[in-house]
Amino acid sequence: MEAVTTLEALTGRVAHGESITAADAQTLLDTPDLIAVGSLGDDGRRRMHGTRTTFVRVFEIHVEAPPATLPANLEAGEFRIIGRPASLAAALAAVRSTFDLSAGKPLTGFSLPDLQALASAERRPLDEIVAGLRDAGLEAIAEVPLDRADGAAAAIETARGAGLRVQRLTVDALAAGTRLTVIERARDLQSLVGGFAVFAPLPRVISMTAPTTGYEDVKQIAIARLLATNIPHVQVDWPLYGPKLAQVALTVGADDVDGVAAYDPGTLGTRRSAIEEIRSNIKAAGLEPVERDGRFLV
Repeated sequence: MEAVTTLEALTGRVAHGESITAADAQTLLDTPDLIAVGSLGDDGRRRMHGTRTTFVRVFEIHVEAPPATLPANLEAGEFRIIGRPASLAAALAAVRSTFDLSAGKPLTGFSLPDLQALASAERRPLDEIVAGLRDAGLEAIAEVPLDRADGAAAAIETARGAGLRVQRLTVDALAAGTRLTVIERARDLQSLVGGFAVFAPLPRVISMTAPTTGYEDVKQIAIARLLATNIPHVQVDWPLYGPKLAQVALTVGADDVDGVAAYDPGTLGTRRSAIEEIRSNIKAAGLEPVERDGRFLV
C-alpha cells in the first residue's frame, strides 16, 4: 500500500509540473506499474513539446569507406561519419570526402571518446585534432556516449572552442545498475557545460548475455524525460530499435527520432518508403511529425 501511495503522490507532483528527484526516479524504476510510468513520461513530454515530434533523415558514411558518389533519390537532413578512425589522416580524408558530397548539408561525425583516444594515439593535443577536423569540413561531433565520457566536460569545451557543435548525448552500453546513473550524468553534464539539444538514453550496443527488455526500455525513456528536464529533447533510434518500440517510446516521453533512412531504393513503393513510414507511425501515435536537419532546424 505504501508503494501505491508514493507513486500516487509522485503522479500528483509531476502533474503540477514539479521536478522529480533521483529518489523519485528510483521509485519509478522499481514499480511494476509500467502504464503509470509511461503516462508520467508522456505528461512531461507534452508539457515541453505538445504533440510536435521531430525526426531526421541521416545518411551514414563509414570512416573507412567514404563513397565516391551518392545514391539516387537521396534526401538527407544530416551526413554522419560513423566508425572509429584508425588515424588522424583517415579521419581527415573521410571528412574532406564527405564534405564534398554533402553540398552544404550538416556534416557530423565520430564520438568524443574516440577522438580523445585518437589524440592520445597520435600524441597530439585534442584541440589540434578537432581544429583539423573542423577545417576539413566537420560541423559537429556526432555523439558523447555517457558511459565512456571520462573527462567529458573539458573535452566538450575544447571541441566547442575549436568551432564544433556538441549537441547529442548517447549511451553505448548499460552495465547492471547504471540506468539512473547515465540519466543523472546527462542532466549534470547539461548543467555543467550546457548546449545539448538531445539525449538518447537507450543503449546503442545490446548485450548478448543480458539484453535489455522492452519493459526496461520504456521506463528508461520515461524517466529520462522526467529527470533530465534541462535537456530539450529525448531521442529514440529508428533503425536500432525498430518502428514498434520507437512508436511506443514517443508515447512515453521521447519526442525526437534519429536515423530515418535518407534514400529510397524504390523497391517497396511510395507508401512504404522510409519517409512515409516514419510520418505514418508518428501520426498513428496521435502526434505531429516535423522533419528537421542535423542542426535541429526545420
